[in-house]
Formats: sequence, C-alpha cells, structure tokens
Amino acid sequence: MDKKDMKSWNQKELEAFLLELGEKSFRAKQIYSWLHVKHIDSFEEMTNISQKLKEKLVNTCKLTILKKIEVQCSNIDGTRKYLFELEDGNMIESVWMHYKHGNSVCISSQVGCRMGCRFCASTLDGLVRNLTPAEMLDQIYQIQKDIGERVSHVVVMGMGEPLDNYENLLKFIQLLSDEKGLNISQRNITVSTCGIVPNMRQLAKEKLQITLALSLHAPSQKKRLLLMPVANKYEIHQVIDACNYYFVQTGRRITFEYSLIGGVNDCEEDARQLAKLLQGMNCHINLIPINPVKERDFKQSQSQTILDFKNKLEKYGINVTIRREMGRDIDGACGQLRKRFSER
Repeated sequence: MDKKDMKSWNQKELEAFLLELGEKSFRAKQIYSWLHVKHIDSFEEMTNISQKLKEKLVNTCKLTILKKIEVQCSNIDGTRKYLFELEDGNMIESVWMHYKHGNSVCISSQVGCRMGCRFCASTLDGLVRNLTPAEMLDQIYQIQKDIGERVSHVVVMGMGEPLDNYENLLKFIQLLSDEKGLNISQRNITVSTCGIVPNMRQLAKEKLQITLALSLHAPSQKKRLLLMPVANKYEIHQVIDACNYYFVQTGRRITFEYSLIGGVNDCEEDARQLAKLLQGMNCHINLIPINPVKERDFKQSQSQTILDFKNKLEKYGINVTIRREMGRDIDGACGQLRKRFSER
C-alpha cells in the first residue's frame, strides 16, 4: 500500500482523513502544528496524541523528510548551498541567503528541468520528476533547522520550471502562507517562470499576492530563440501580454530577470530593444551577471558593460537593478552542485 503524503495536505484535508480513521477532528489541528510549525522528523515526537493514533499514522502515512547530503558555505557572504536527497534517491538543491530584510531561501520545484535554457545547468540531464508540495516545503523547514532562525522570504527559482509543476506549486504556496503554518506573507514569495503563457494566465486568475518573475534574458524573439527553447512555443510578445494580464489581475508588479551574457545580449542595441519591449509597463528589471557553467560556452559580461547596460535602461525610464552576486565562490548556478555530486 502506498502511504499518504500527509505533509502535502492542508488542515481540512488532514481533518477529513482523520475522520476516516475514526478519530476526532480536533486532532487535525494538533498534527498540522507538529508538521508545519514544530517541523518534527518522526511521529513519535507528537507528544499530545495517543500511541494508538501514532500507530495508525505510521501504517497509513509517510513523513516527507529531506536528507541533507552536502552544504557549501561561501567565504565571501556566508551564503549556503544545500544538496538534499529525496526519498527515492534523487537529489535537489536549495540556497540560503541572508539579507538586511531577513533570511531568504531559494528552493527547487522539480528534479531537473525540461525547458532546456542554453545557459542553465539544471536542464543538462532533462526532467526527472516534479516535486510534491511537501518536498518543496521541507527544503525550507530543514534549512530553518540548520540555521536556527526563521525564514522570511522564499523564491521558487532553483532547479525546475515552477509553472511546469502548477498544481503542486499552488498547493505549496497555500501551505507556506497559511497562518496556521509557517505563515510567510504571499508578498514575500516570488515565483520564477521562463514563460509558459497558459499557466501564467491561470496563475493571474488565482489572485495571489506573490511576485511573478519572468526569465526574459533577451530583448527580441530572435535572440530569445537562441537562448530559450520555450520561445519556439510562446512568442515573446505573447509572454509580455501574459505579464501585463498578471499585473491587471493582481496589481503586482512584474520582475524581469535578464542574465547578461558577454557578446550575446549585452550591447547598446539590446538595451534599446529591451526598453522598447517593456515601454509603459509597471515592472522592474533584475540584471544578472551570468554564472558560468562549464558545460556551456557562455561568458559573463564585463563589469563596465553591465553598468553601461543598466545606465542605458535607466535613461529610457526603466526601473532596473543589478542583482547582488551571492555565493560566487561556491557552485552558484542552479544545478551545478547536483551535477558535480553525480559526477563524483
């Protein structure tokens, strides 16, 4: 019998299951707190429920607990990169970063990725499978235990394409922002996408208050095709229209992620085209000095080129920042740590 993944349930679903077991509904509140507030690692730690109920849970349910395999710690800024092992032996990555506003965690949403972006290490071995809501949550829970502090901001921008795992992502956001659980404000949750237009539009209809970050990385359809295979399915203006729709439905400003690649998308004409593409939008551009990946031949733009690109965008009236590079001295790019581990 396949055991049920109880950490992926909300409190109402947990209550319905306990009633099926012949238990009182108030037990759901107790168990939910053990899972999502106290972050226990075994049923035995639930001290306010009977041994009989514990046995029922052991026989019918599983606790999703990620195993910490490796942690890389940056000597520059203290950023930590985690390699976690899942129950089936697959590996995923997460990153903890400390900012003035608090602790931020970047989590994975899939094992691998099938989007095939040319500059990304996560896609090198393709997609293995989606992560469950519990597997996404437990990345945060395990990191909180490791650092001994509360996480205040979550970015779904690690391995995988979050909107390719839509239903599990939605459930994860609901659990993460639940006031009975970790209670992270939706305004402190960012979800990144390479531009799956139908799911972007569906997400807009959910009326969540999360930030949507679009991995744009090119100022035109022609250049986007060179970097991102998803552009073959969704033309750049379709993606921008979906971003505008998201803003209209939610009132949340869009963030555009733009990785600067030396000699590819960082010239003055690229800045001009980018400004024209986003003209009139309520948005913010995050310029990212690309993390070199040894399996790819792309190189990071020169520091002066990055600064010039930013200045040109500002002259066109675009709100833009250069992302602070965190963990530069460790396997920074998504998928690198997992790739190195598998090679070893």
